[in-house]
Amino acid sequence: MTSPDARAALSLLDRCSQGFMVSQVLFAACELGVFDLLAEAPEPLDAATVARRLGTSSRGTELLLDTCVSLKLLQVQMTSGKALYENTELSNTYLVRSSPRSQSNMMLYMARTTYLCWAHLAQAVREGKNQYVKAFGVPSEQLFTAIYRSEGERLLFMRGLQDIWSVHGRSVLAAFDLSPFPRVCDLGGESVLQMLQLRLNFCVGSVQTLALTVLNQGQERRSLCPLLGCSGALAKECVSLYPGCRVTVFDIPAVIQAAKAHFLVAGEERISFQEGDFFEDPLPEADLYVLARVLHDWTDDRCSYLLARIHRACPPGGGVLVIESLLDADGRGPLTTQLYSLNMLVQTEGRERTPAQYRALLAAAGFRDVLCQRTGGTYDAVLARK
Repeated sequence: MTSPDARAALSLLDRCSQGFMVSQVLFAACELGVFDLLAEAPEPLDAATVARRLGTSSRGTELLLDTCVSLKLLQVQMTSGKALYENTELSNTYLVRSSPRSQSNMMLYMARTTYLCWAHLAQAVREGKNQYVKAFGVPSEQLFTAIYRSEGERLLFMRGLQDIWSVHGRSVLAAFDLSPFPRVCDLGGESVLQMLQLRLNFCVGSVQTLALTVLNQGQERRSLCPLLGCSGALAKECVSLYPGCRVTVFDIPAVIQAAKAHFLVAGEERISFQEGDFFEDPLPEADLYVLARVLHDWTDDRCSYLLARIHRACPPGGGVLVIESLLDADGRGPLTTQLYSLNMLVQTEGRERTPAQYRALLAAAGFRDVLCQRTGGTYDAVLARK
């Protein structure tokens, strides 16, 4: 007989060892278009109909659908002995591509890029560096060549970032009241995995600079400049939250051109785009700089270099807003942030950090009055003043 404690331990072991299978079920259903098909259907569909419309095997489709039901990604009802499938509220909200809060692009990016790197986690731990050589044949110092290895992959990553900020953008931008800043330069609107450069002396990653200009009662100008604008998704959240602001997205030419071609919102005059390299070129003038999912990609030395540049550009009384997933003080949680930190190991040269570690980086760059605010979601906010 197996004791209850032993059964619980084995159950936990099973969940841990089979976690990759769960991920692949989710990724496969997204790639095949299961959730989109069921969302478009006027009524629940049986497995045979789903297989016929997707062009997939009947056996594989039925197995995938039933597993999605167990994972609460789908729901099933029995009618005349036939199983009919439809989306759950979760899937309709986050996995259907047409949903305004869809995360489907990020799911596909994780399946095609992140998942392949994680197959080499043990080697990453041995070596202490990313695994792009083994996963994609790309030198480890060229962090973003793998991400931007084709125009399609670049767009997928940009759309994935847009997915993230459609869900998390408002909470991090509202973590502090940004309206008192005369000019706010927000450095960190997207994720650092963005800046593909052939000359990577600093491996310019994906930090882009959004320059936001907030109008105070139509008179006083305030400008937010988030570095790492990419598609401009965080900029869109910002102008929505702060109706008087103007946003300039600052990024390398290839990213800016893609953003203009695929993500520009017609009639949104408060968002503009500027080409440049935040490691080398002058930063747009602003009072608050926002770095969103940027610092976690880099070593402490490179973070210090970037923060020092921001501090020099920032006017007295201005500041920087860092948007990251914060570790607990002892570094042993939350689990999601710990997994993100391992992801930085296999994909970049950085890591997630504790509030104290961000305070130290910011103080060394000359910033003061560092405040950390947990949002209760995946991403948190750190605000510091010059």
